[in-house]
Amino acid sequence: MRCFYSSDLDLKLDLPSSHPFPGNKYSTSREMLLQGGILRPDEIIDVSQTNLHILKRVHDDQYLSKIYYGKLDRKEQLALGLPANPQLYARCATEAEATRQTCHAALAEGVAVCLAGGTHHAFKQHGEGFCVFNDVAIAVRDLQEHQPGIRIMIVDTDAHQGNGTNSLLQDDPRVFTYSIHVGQTASTTSKVQGSMDVETVRYVEGGMYLKQLFNTLASALDVFNPDLVIWVAGADNHSNDLLGTMMLSVADMKRRDDTIIRAFLRNRIPLAILYGGGYNRHAGLTAKLHRNTVASAKKIAAEFGKR
Repeated sequence: MRCFYSSDLDLKLDLPSSHPFPGNKYSTSREMLLQGGILRPDEIIDVSQTNLHILKRVHDDQYLSKIYYGKLDRKEQLALGLPANPQLYARCATEAEATRQTCHAALAEGVAVCLAGGTHHAFKQHGEGFCVFNDVAIAVRDLQEHQPGIRIMIVDTDAHQGNGTNSLLQDDPRVFTYSIHVGQTASTTSKVQGSMDVETVRYVEGGMYLKQLFNTLASALDVFNPDLVIWVAGADNHSNDLLGTMMLSVADMKRRDDTIIRAFLRNRIPLAILYGGGYNRHAGLTAKLHRNTVASAKKIAAEFGKR
């Protein structure tokens, strides 16, 4: 099972100590995967920045320039939650490339993982909630360049709605966006209607969440038959997450992961897995939750003969 990564993915910005984003979760999860024997070094594919023309399929020229030159105004930086500069541009262009290659690999091999990605709050002309470039939409548009008729389902189980993804893909009949997220939150991001939006109550517990997820995702697959699923997994469903406002345990999240992965692979639907968000109060737990998702994917892929 191939996984796509770069050492440039860690967020090496001068952020205040109180900032919730765990900038080193990418390298930490990678080390956990290697040290635990879950992945071999040859299964982790190093990537570099994507080409500008690939970003331009989704994002406005002026916005790309603002990020590159660090020209966001105060309001734009507050919405993004990160300071814009050329280093941020390079890091996020690399993340977009990792997701793009993950999706192509999944389509060819049945399953693949981006050890990052899922920046679903990025819109055409602005970013929100730590999301600079919308790697999901960028990958979709790239896949469509190669296979115009491909049918793609976005499954987003991050605790927050994929509003940017919905905005960028909502008028495309070849794409179905499914998002299960907290209905009422203190988040500053505004919701945008997708193909199927499932709202949970705030502080939803594991049993209720999982029942709601499995029932509604089955309904989504009844109405849309995808050639590829891009899954934004999310680690912010955990009860100790700073921003997620859900109450899932580690065991609940493993059940979520195992059921979703097994459902798609059993039905021979290629699956590209992205990390999504995660801002746990306990140091290292966000990376561990991402590690657990990859571990489930590796184990289940082997069950179905996808190594």
